[in-house]
Amino acid sequence: MPDPAEIDVRIDRASARPFGRRFHLRGRERATAELRGPQTMRAHAAEIIAERLAPAEPRNDGRQTPYRNHPVFVAQHATATCCRSCLETWHGIAKGRRLDRGDRAYVVEVIGRWIDRELGASAEGRG
Repeated sequence: MPDPAEIDVRIDRASARPFGRRFHLRGRERATAELRGPQTMRAHAAEIIAERLAPAEPRNDGRQTPYRNHPVFVAQHATATCCRSCLETWHGIAKGRRLDRGDRAYVVEVIGRWIDRELGASAEGRG
């Protein structure tokens, strides 16, 4: 798995896309992330990735990730971890094969770091 600084660079690159810039934790998604905490968010991300992204050919690939109703979904769109095409383009993880344990751990870390950064940025803004 890349080091945290490399993951941050990838997050910054993906979040700088016009599409990626639209996504931030707000309202209910922000409250959920704050209430549940980082470990629970990563656990939810692991479950969601295993079910929706890990298969070699995910069901409804390209349309399987909702835009809201969970912090992980918002993070997936912001970080280009929402579908196999984005994973390949932005993170170099090839389509057409099941995500292995390392791939899944990487995607969970990207999502978790983005959520942490979103919550940290709001805390800094209030101080």
